[in-house]
Amino acid sequence: MKEKEQERLINLKKYEENLYNEGLKYICGIDEAGRGPLAGPVVVGAVVMPRDSMLEFMNDSKKVTKKRRDILFDEIKDTAIAYGIGIVSQEEIDEMNILNATKKGLHDALGQVIEKLNQKPDIIIVDALREIDTFGITYESIIKGDATCYSISAASILAKVTRDRIMEEWDKIYPQYGFSAHKGYGTAKHIEALKQYGPCPLHRKSFIKHFV
Repeated sequence: MKEKEQERLINLKKYEENLYNEGLKYICGIDEAGRGPLAGPVVVGAVVMPRDSMLEFMNDSKKVTKKRRDILFDEIKDTAIAYGIGIVSQEEIDEMNILNATKKGLHDALGQVIEKLNQKPDIIIVDALREIDTFGITYESIIKGDATCYSISAASILAKVTRDRIMEEWDKIYPQYGFSAHKGYGTAKHIEALKQYGPCPLHRKSFIKHFV
């Protein structure tokens, strides 16, 4: 690993390192993917990484290439102490709204972490979300946490890669919408296809009222 990259990772881990120095052992990072798209689920990743983890190129999933995300996805799963992935469908998003659906995904992902750890994490650090059900665990909500905290970056990659792969699979069933390219986000091509073909079961009815 190059010295510059090592320095960047040490900097990315500063927030967690302060928590470790306070005596905390299991720090769970949480982030979501897919709050904004017109179609598909919202996915939440939760992960407890080892204190000495230094995965090269770890960063906010939006700042990492697809190829690198795929590599990191496997590395995170292989080396994590525990991880969970919560997936909340478009039907549930329509039923409970996107914020509550995201909170449900967080609860589901965190539940998986607790089950794998066989205990509760000592603290949760989450990207921006507040008023969440954390099974009574203390949490800290960090603005732009996915770009400033190692564990949240790892969670963001788990969430994004999982969601992207789901959308790529749906693209095979509904190729006319181009889900593989835009992953359900409201691009000009997606909106054009939506107007031409109408919605499919993957679309969030509450998100597409302006277009159909």
